[in-house]
Amino acid sequence: MKILYYDCFSGISGDMNLGAMIDIGVDKNHLISELAKLKINEYNIIIKQDTKNGISGTKVDIIISEEIHHVHDSVQHQHYHHHRNLSDIKNIINSSELSPKVKKMSLEIFKKVAEAESKVHNKPIQEVHFHEVGAVDSIIDIVGAAICFDYLNIDKVMASKVEVGYGFVKCAHGIMPVPAPATAEILKNIPVKAKIPFEATTPTGAAILTYLTSDFTDVKDFKINKIGYGIGMRDNPDVPNILRVFIGESKQQDIYTDTDQVKVMECNIDDMSPEDYEHVMDLLLDKGALDVYFAPIMMKKERPAVKISVLYKSEHEDDIRDAIFINTTTLGVRKYMVNRDMLKRDFERVKTKYGEVTVKNCYYKGKKIRTKPEYEDCKRLACENDVSILEIKKSVLISKLD
Repeated sequence: MKILYYDCFSGISGDMNLGAMIDIGVDKNHLISELAKLKINEYNIIIKQDTKNGISGTKVDIIISEEIHHVHDSVQHQHYHHHRNLSDIKNIINSSELSPKVKKMSLEIFKKVAEAESKVHNKPIQEVHFHEVGAVDSIIDIVGAAICFDYLNIDKVMASKVEVGYGFVKCAHGIMPVPAPATAEILKNIPVKAKIPFEATTPTGAAILTYLTSDFTDVKDFKINKIGYGIGMRDNPDVPNILRVFIGESKQQDIYTDTDQVKVMECNIDDMSPEDYEHVMDLLLDKGALDVYFAPIMMKKERPAVKISVLYKSEHEDDIRDAIFINTTTLGVRKYMVNRDMLKRDFERVKTKYGEVTVKNCYYKGKKIRTKPEYEDCKRLACENDVSILEIKKSVLISKLD
């Protein structure tokens, strides 16, 4: 199993992550060419070798074209020149020619930051204008992280306890204690420490890390194959402002599936109108649920009922519970942890005579065992061309055979 390990002894920011990824083997020209697909012309990216406290690594700077000098993702130099919201960012990413996998990863990371900002400011997610998230450098940091991760083809991501720093930081909303409110929200349920006298982990860095990482531990139980260093902006005589990453090989062999831990929240309902369930499902999915399903059951006194089951990650638990209590008639919920084994998968774009369709490929024991066209693409092309969805699916099969 190929492991990517984040050693966050001096925190993590978006630029430090990009530097570390390039230093450990991501082709910088690949990163730059993929980022160009966003069609954002407001920046230049500078990638160079640098040192910090005698340690050599890679430093990445995003220079915003409208500014004389901009040091990105460093709170003391941030310029809030764009106030994009989540919908704006979705439009930028979805209209690009990036791969479906990179698009999905990027949007999920953005969503983590957006949800944190929404909760901190007590506003609906689409009504919040995000300074840090909307800035061009944060778009480059997050989409760049997805591009790099896809390039490295990693099986599992692990990380150390996260250094967040201490003190105060100046941001768009005034002077705030470290970690900044959004960073603290994103790092809920994650082991942290605070030994460095500045903001060591930014909201962008926290979102990238928590999205990718399935296991936080200081135990490095793998064979180290590569080491990379991402150089940060801060100077500290005691602890270098560096993000160290490892690529290693786990002792565990022949892993054919992705595994993780998620939670299930359930409730039984026997007094709700069936037409209301569609709204409940849509709302739960919007709140971060991985899956929602309804099952007919029989309750005591032979009352017919519906069991609602919601699959989710721990960081979404409060929102999931709120949605259930507010929008259903249940008086209580139950929850428990489950382990998941998932087939390895990737995505490809297939050109047909009706247009392009995203196809999901699934693998087991190194062999492709299933291929499935994405339904939304098939539905859209069927409507545009006035043919059946079955016809679109047939055209995908013919194109793959050709």
